[in-house]
Amino acid sequence: MAEPPVEVREHHARDIDEGERLRRGPGLLELARTQEIVRRHLPAGPLRILDVGGGTGVHAAWLADDGHDVHLVDPIDRHVEAARRLAGPGRRITAEVGDARRLRADPDSAEAVLLLGPLYHLTDRADRLLALREAGRVVRHGGVIFAAGISRFASLLDGLGRGFLFDPEFRAVVERDLRDGEHRNPERRPHWFTTAHFHHPDELHAEGVDAGFDGVEVVGVEGVAGWFGELFDRWDDPEVREAIMFFARAVESEPAVVGASPHLLMVARRPIG
Repeated sequence: MAEPPVEVREHHARDIDEGERLRRGPGLLELARTQEIVRRHLPAGPLRILDVGGGTGVHAAWLADDGHDVHLVDPIDRHVEAARRLAGPGRRITAEVGDARRLRADPDSAEAVLLLGPLYHLTDRADRLLALREAGRVVRHGGVIFAAGISRFASLLDGLGRGFLFDPEFRAVVERDLRDGEHRNPERRPHWFTTAHFHHPDELHAEGVDAGFDGVEVVGVEGVAGWFGELFDRWDDPEVREAIMFFARAVESEPAVVGASPHLLMVARRPIG
């Protein structure tokens, strides 16, 4: 089994806890909108769901709380150990170390598959298609696949908002991102992210089509609201929260602004025939 590049492993071991990231600031919107979009497309449960690249189980937890049977796969041992600790009475969660490109799951063994992280760090298109096709292999005919991508324009927008864009070295990183989507941080500068692929919305859509999926749709998760960090100081106010969610919903499928969302989400299905 191929491991993620060393800089990616170090990033997730030292620089970021995905569960914590999704419980503060713009991560609150990303989590809430991901839940909303996934729940919108899932059939009535309980379902068998495969959470590929599921990290420490932040998504497995709420899916299990919704009554689903969730199996998590992640390439990092400590993530799998943390996810296993989430299981308990009323929470059916199992987890194993694995590779999104070579799943151990049997064909047609899940009603839905989530890939809410693997496409970020599979920088070779052939590897991304392998991961998508593996999802298509293990999901049942007509089953739904959710695959997240980071927007091609993420470093440009984030760099301006946080001032990194005034650094010529960061601008060089952004220029490469915009040119071919290959994000690199060779000096491992804090807050400049790690080795990744940033998708143009049309590119993510094309990968879903090339993987053989039906009904491929790509939506913006947060919309431009994801770049306004001060909004989330008021997230606990239900009226403010609903206004932010309304905004993100209103533009999720608008082609002119989908790419301005920090994160994209492909929703597709395995063909029935």
